[in-house]
Amino acid sequence: MTTGVGTDWQAWQESWDRQQEWYMPDREERFRVMLDMVEALVGPRPRVLDLACGTGSITARLLARFPEATSTGVDLDPALLAIAEGTFAGDTRVTFVTADLKDPNWVAELPYDSYDAVLTATALHWLHSEPLTVLYGQIAELVRDGGVFMNADHMIDESTPRINAAERAQRHAHMERARQDGALDWAAWWEVAAADPVLAGPTARRFEIYGEHAEGDTPSAQWHARVLRERGFAEARPVWCSPSDTLLLALK
Repeated sequence: MTTGVGTDWQAWQESWDRQQEWYMPDREERFRVMLDMVEALVGPRPRVLDLACGTGSITARLLARFPEATSTGVDLDPALLAIAEGTFAGDTRVTFVTADLKDPNWVAELPYDSYDAVLTATALHWLHSEPLTVLYGQIAELVRDGGVFMNADHMIDESTPRINAAERAQRHAHMERARQDGALDWAAWWEVAAADPVLAGPTARRFEIYGEHAEGDTPSAQWHARVLRERGFAEARPVWCSPSDTLLLALK
């Protein structure tokens, strides 16, 4: 994914997408519904905070659909931020901020005091319930009145253990077949990044920060909706779900 004159950031974006889709084949559908709800509730020119933005997956789809939108991406991962910053270099609609969401003062790093929409996907399960509750309160303060927060992530309903087990077994069987056909999983993707001359340094720093994988919580959608209402949102409910994932929307 490197060339003689630098790094092919779009190739890295596509590689990241394929790796994530190995885990979530309906990932694009989640993004589509997320942006449908952005348009429905705050219009086609939103100021967006892409929370735990990674490579900027949400930002890329946001700007492709809404060219007059603006996005602030915030993350701590130096490797994924390197890909994001390379991808959007020169795009004045996009700003990136390096910050730790567990730091009580991370909000002070943002360029704006309020946003029409705060969007995140497949990221906050890295947090345990207590710091996530605190974060939800901070997000409620960032979202303007009438604005939205959406979190697309793994949200496990522990009341349906047999359904959960059957779905997980089927999903993992599909994943194994895809792996045999050459799909990269999380660990294999990071091995490729660590071997890249441009990303090797940021990848090493990334593993110093996070280790192999953080151990957060995956509470139910009902828990997320309840906590978001308790922390300052007027309404909260799922607007899309699969057997293992939920897109939960909270309206200020």
